[in-house]
Amino acid sequence: MDKTASAVSLTAMRAFSHPDQMRHVPQFFLQRGLIRPNFEVPERATALLAGLQRLGIPAETAALPDRAALEAVHAPDYLEFLEGALRAWQALPNPGPEVVSNAHATADAIANGARRPAGIIGQSGWYTADTACPIGVGTWEASFAAAGVALAAAAEAAAGRSAYALCRPPGHHAYAARAGGHCYLNNAAIAVAALRRAGAKRVATLDIDSHHGNGTQGIFWEDASVLTVSVHGDPANYYPFFTGYAEESGGGAAPGGNLNLPMPAGTGDAAWLAAIDAGIAAARGFGADALVVSLGFDASEHEPLGLLKVTEDGFARAGAAIAAFGLPAAIIQEGGYNVEIMGRLLERFLTGWGDA
Repeated sequence: MDKTASAVSLTAMRAFSHPDQMRHVPQFFLQRGLIRPNFEVPERATALLAGLQRLGIPAETAALPDRAALEAVHAPDYLEFLEGALRAWQALPNPGPEVVSNAHATADAIANGARRPAGIIGQSGWYTADTACPIGVGTWEASFAAAGVALAAAAEAAAGRSAYALCRPPGHHAYAARAGGHCYLNNAAIAVAALRRAGAKRVATLDIDSHHGNGTQGIFWEDASVLTVSVHGDPANYYPFFTGYAEESGGGAAPGGNLNLPMPAGTGDAAWLAAIDAGIAAARGFGADALVVSLGFDASEHEPLGLLKVTEDGFARAGAAIAAFGLPAAIIQEGGYNVEIMGRLLERFLTGWGDA
């Protein structure tokens, strides 16, 4: 790990994307018992690409990943499921256009020795946490490409330079062997694993998406070499509901290796930025020598499913605060679903980063 060039100007920052990320066009979304159009649309990436263009930062096409980089985080059987689920689903009599489970493995069942079902209907419930991760045409290809984008940014961070990864679909709700919340492969975790292979002794993740980074927390729950920090809306009445509480502090060999900073509904810039400062302080105390930032724009005051009320200026100040920490960072795109403003929010965040 080369830490000598961790602070870079905005004009020097590299950004990565991949055209295959547009191939995922999910249709199904269940909200309060109603089926409605999915929010995780290709236009999200289009808006972010436009923001990069206005900044004068070209989006370079990342190489596709090798399987070993994915298996450093995800179980091989889970990867096989994601790659082949749609083919198996389409072989069913009268299938819908996307893989969406009507039964999920519960914690009680798992605790009592539940096992992976043989058929695709059962497997879809085994490998997905909820109905917000339909698998359709292009889902695997887009997820695979997004992982490569994260790896490209991680390679820059390993060389001591911060970089932005325009990952779509997002990843921080994906566990080692379970999809959920629009996420299939955990791009941030894949970046962490790459940084560790490149020589980072300790890596911190700082997740500022408005939803708790439950998958990232779960993957590194017992890993003493990784600190996971998440600043998010209070999950008592907000996705993912079951995790993200302040008392969750890590397990096994990593007690204290997780920090959750849940924010009440309506939280604006001041308290949100104070929580980010607390997360940065925790990463500093942890002795991190590399950083992975899960960047979500769904904390915005203009977000369609929003709980928090962060302004454009808040995102600019967040970028400046995280950059001032001085560690090389892989900035991994997570959520944010208002396509009218996402590009502008990315501009403000990265401009703040470059001004630090």
